Amino acid sequence: MLKQLPLDLELYENIVIYNALMDQGYLETIIHYVKPTFFKNKNLRTVYESISSYYSEYKKVPNITELKTHLVDQDKRDSLKETILSFKNIDKKYDKDVLLKNTERFIKEKSVLNTVLKTSLDIQTGSINPSKILKEFETACNISLIDNNGFDYLESIDKHCEDLQQVFNVIPTGWKWLDEKFGGGLMAEGRALYVFFGVTNVGKSIFLGNMATNLLNQDKTVVLISLEMPEQIYAKRISSQLSKIPFCDLKLQTDSLKKHLNQYKVTNKNSKLIIKEFPPKTVSPLHIKAYLEKLVRSGIKPDAIVIDYLNLIAPSNTGLDSYESVKQITEEIRALSYTFSCPIISATQANRSAFSTPNPDMDMTSESMGLSHTVDAQISIWTEKEDFELGIIHMGIVKNRFGPRQCHTVLEIDYDTLSLKDPDDVAKSFSVKTPKKQYLSTDGDLNGSVVNTLDLIESLSLDDEN
Repeated sequence: MLKQLPLDLELYENIVIYNALMDQGYLETIIHYVKPTFFKNKNLRTVYESISSYYSEYKKVPNITELKTHLVDQDKRDSLKETILSFKNIDKKYDKDVLLKNTERFIKEKSVLNTVLKTSLDIQTGSINPSKILKEFETACNISLIDNNGFDYLESIDKHCEDLQQVFNVIPTGWKWLDEKFGGGLMAEGRALYVFFGVTNVGKSIFLGNMATNLLNQDKTVVLISLEMPEQIYAKRISSQLSKIPFCDLKLQTDSLKKHLNQYKVTNKNSKLIIKEFPPKTVSPLHIKAYLEKLVRSGIKPDAIVIDYLNLIAPSNTGLDSYESVKQITEEIRALSYTFSCPIISATQANRSAFSTPNPDMDMTSESMGLSHTVDAQISIWTEKEDFELGIIHMGIVKNRFGPRQCHTVLEIDYDTLSLKDPDDVAKSFSVKTPKKQYLSTDGDLNGSVVNTLDLIESLSLDDEN
């Protein structure tokens, strides 16, 4: 990465004041972020206070005469005079994008400096609030000057129609049925959070591990963050899924495993999997962001991020109740999919009422419905009586911003390798399994047809037509 050029903060104070006086759009962009204390120069600080007060009352930038009219104190008039004279030492034309980028940096650095100074005073007085300090630093670092009014819908009809012809870049999940419901797969450029949910021990981590493996098989870079299992256990699971060597036999077949993985590296030259373990409830979304930024600086840009799982992340703020805490965590993790331009896949618990409930709905989400309100897609997973013998696990969609919801299917699960197969493969496997079990296959209406297992192959192939 190129080293960032230094920024002379004292000189930039003049540039901020000059543009605030000359460009109302610039002033409106910065006024909610720039504080008078940001200006080390007393004259500039006085002028900015006057500009801010004038704008607050009249909603416009004052000209020099209007400023003089309100500066009744001689010292303040002298400050204005000195400020205007200082403009002779700076250029008057700026690249708008560069100006905003440098102003954003100026604001961030000044905000961080102010927070440091305030924190040092709090330490001296003994009034320390770590969560408040963390929030102030986080706010300072996340300031963004967006010079974009948004999409002017009626004035951009041609552009809109062109966009309709474009296909979003997607990454297949590895399961055809789910890809169809998501419009092709996961949003490759991010701005999307996908969450699996189910009761304890139903297999949420198995789904997340398989998702990581499926993405890895597509020459993608996957970052798997575990807050529940050690890195070595997740690595064993991935090894079993890739090699098809039973999980419990891996240590007995290390030679076969090495041979398989070395061949895998040759076939999948661009694949990369980083497994990072954090103790549960010790890292906040801000810590996860810092870790991911470190990876990017080292040259590892994730194509997808898998987090196991949301409820084990610590909130940025303490003192919140369960609903607010999980909602805040979910919002901040979803925001990371914007920051790193890739999809994020995670999981959450279902509450007690979901036990023995086919296709649990959003209202059975544990701790906070705020999670369901925030995520882009929520996928339920559950098992029913005899499913273990049949080697299947159910998967349904209860929220979906990319397509239909209230539909479900089954995946085949091999508990020896903790591997999942999509419905097409399930149909083939069921040709030799014929226990007398009633099987519910629906796509749309949960009161769909009930069919015998002998009819399962046909029901799966017609799933989208029901």
